[in-house]
Amino acid sequence: MSVLGRVVRSGVGRRRVQTLVIGLTMTMAVTAAVLGGSLLVASSAPFDHAFAREHGAHLSVQFDARRATAARLSASADAPGVAEASGPFGTATVTPHTDIEGMGGGMDGGIDGMPMTVVGRAEPHTGVDRIALTEGRWAERPGEIVISDGSQPFPSLGRRLTFPALPGGPTLKVVGLARSASRTGDAWVVPDQISALTPHGRGAGYEMLYRLTTADTAARVAAGRRAVTAVVPAGAVSGAQSWLTVKKAADRETALFVPFLLAFGVLGLVMSVLIVGNVVAGTVGAGLRRIGILKAIGFTPHQVVRAYVGQALVPAAIGTALGVVAGHLATVPVLSETANVYGTGGLAVAPWVDIAAGAGALGLVAVTAWAAAWRAGRLRTVDALAVGRTPSPGRGRRAGRVSALLPFPRPVGLGLARPFARPARSAAMGAAVVFGTVAVTFAVGLSSSLAEVMEARAHDAADVTVGVSGPRNSAAPGAKSQGGESPGAKPQGAKASGAAEKTEADPAAITGAIDAQPGTGKYYGIATTQATVSGAAGVISVVAFTGDASWGGYDMVSGRWIEGPGEAVVPTPFLTATDTRVGDTVTLNDHGTAGTVRIVGEVLDTHHQGMEVFTDRATLAAAEPDLQAESHHITVKAGTDVAAYTDRLNAVLRPLGVTAENGRVGNDSGTVAVLNSLTAVLTLMLVAVAGLGVLNGVVLDTRERVRDLGIHKALGMTPRQTVVMVVTSVVMTGLVGGAVGVPLGVALHGWIMPAMGHSAGLNLPESVIAVYRTPELVLLALGGLLIAVLGALLPAGWAARTRSAVALRTE
Repeated sequence: MSVLGRVVRSGVGRRRVQTLVIGLTMTMAVTAAVLGGSLLVASSAPFDHAFAREHGAHLSVQFDARRATAARLSASADAPGVAEASGPFGTATVTPHTDIEGMGGGMDGGIDGMPMTVVGRAEPHTGVDRIALTEGRWAERPGEIVISDGSQPFPSLGRRLTFPALPGGPTLKVVGLARSASRTGDAWVVPDQISALTPHGRGAGYEMLYRLTTADTAARVAAGRRAVTAVVPAGAVSGAQSWLTVKKAADRETALFVPFLLAFGVLGLVMSVLIVGNVVAGTVGAGLRRIGILKAIGFTPHQVVRAYVGQALVPAAIGTALGVVAGHLATVPVLSETANVYGTGGLAVAPWVDIAAGAGALGLVAVTAWAAAWRAGRLRTVDALAVGRTPSPGRGRRAGRVSALLPFPRPVGLGLARPFARPARSAAMGAAVVFGTVAVTFAVGLSSSLAEVMEARAHDAADVTVGVSGPRNSAAPGAKSQGGESPGAKPQGAKASGAAEKTEADPAAITGAIDAQPGTGKYYGIATTQATVSGAAGVISVVAFTGDASWGGYDMVSGRWIEGPGEAVVPTPFLTATDTRVGDTVTLNDHGTAGTVRIVGEVLDTHHQGMEVFTDRATLAAAEPDLQAESHHITVKAGTDVAAYTDRLNAVLRPLGVTAENGRVGNDSGTVAVLNSLTAVLTLMLVAVAGLGVLNGVVLDTRERVRDLGIHKALGMTPRQTVVMVVTSVVMTGLVGGAVGVPLGVALHGWIMPAMGHSAGLNLPESVIAVYRTPELVLLALGGLLIAVLGALLPAGWAARTRSAVALRTE
């Protein structure tokens, strides 16, 4: 081994704490880089990647089997502009029933699922739209079904789905879960099974999947649809879906992650630079005398710099290797959850992410170490030998005199004065605490905001709901199910089966029962219908209220809630699509009757991709005089037992054919779960890195003061007092770092949350952004002190255990 190599090895072995700090810092930095980089790659057009991998359908067209035969539809593959086609596949729309252990609300103790389109398909991986199996296997015989992962509330292998509304009540066993990038079906069976899923023994419809020669714009996809329509019998086309529509919904989901990941990525990068630079700079500063000796025995400035760069790169390389492994272990389950949220399969860590994270980390350490060692390498030998290991005698002396006058025990006073002796080192430790506090503050705010978003979009402030059976599902802003609609996208009032079925009971009898029930407070009813809006394509969901629903959990972004007929509130996507704003009027075309409504408010809502209108029931009276409420939402009077109230109300309502449930059933969201888990992991990493920065600074400081410690011990300082002195030396650093970090964390949250909302096409109300409370901010500021104290405990224990004689003999 060369002389330079021995110097490097000696330095690595001698400075074990610094070596450990660099190694652990790089492990966490690289772990976070692999995790964040992989998620950024996954968030970069995941739909496009899955669509290309699975040879997705640019156009999926549904046909009425009564108007076209399979042979005629097969001939449509030769239509102008069609590059490739698959099908026809028989289709049926059915509503499954499943027995869920311990759940009520459905037949025989089970629940009705969402209506789903079942496609008869013999193989998953051939032709257009190659289905990706995520679990289990493909259906091989009648009696088996493959469910689209995410399209039903409780998809799981082995579960049996029954269809009591069909002749013979067929039962199918779930043998697989799968995903279609083109979202062309909610479930798949063998072709022979389709006949049993339709009342008349024949396919209720057909589906053809097309890839077009050019499909990069909506106009070209529309041209392809016209070409297909022209070669099939008139009236045969019953529906069609463009891949651009599916892509738009998928891209909105992934956009949520980008601002979040960038924020944590920048925090991690800055902290890694700070900690590694501080460690190397401290090592060089503490080793100036050794540098002088090396130069005296013939080392050139270039060799000195190389020696200290090498001492930093050895633990950094080990930490980088461990970080890549840890990054993979952390990333695989997160990517699995992310794939569920994005509705794609096959997400994996890209090899170039490992290479970029590892090379970038080592390059960062090399540059930082070179910058720290360069000045020391240029020192003259005599200057390096003359510099002592302790700060200059005058530095911090005034602070020491002031602290001696304070009414504190002497160890506390000595500790409080210590940061002024090494202001640059204290500033570096303070910066680490600041970034750690920023990360914690941002994480707490993000979690609170996501909870507020979920509560706001659920519109579930009622204590009791009448007319809804089964669980209601919710998702984060922009999250969609496999079928392209938000999970739980049916408005409150739609049944769990997903069909917007009207309540058959007498509405007056239902409201009479609610009014007569002791403990009833306020309540309102919901009716739903569809209409068209001038200036917007397609149909719009209209939610009409009977009674005052302003208390029902509808969070306003701007404006106010509706107060009477002719007024409406709408979500942000509706305003964007119609190029309107609060105060404008729009025309609703409902069943051939046009009516004008004024937009008086903007509400947070993500159902039906935000294309909804909320208005008073009287607004639709001219168009639909018989429109009845499908559900009623009740808040009980103070002191009323909700469960007992629900039981009493059900005793009256069941003979009418409806039931009441406790209103607040909770919400679940894959997007929120992924974001919360990522927040926890990345925050813990950043806090650990901040603690390592404090640890390194206190270790360097304690080793510089080892003779002072020996003198203090010789004069009677106890081990406990030594711990108090060392820990107190970082108290001011922690308090200042926390006080600075909390406002920065609040500011970061105030920037990231609106950016996440805008990326999903939403404006967020103030209640979602202003989530911090004064007591919470005080505790977060004290978190900076906690980070500093935890980082100082280990070196404080080492100082307390050092014997006086050993300390006094240390040069």
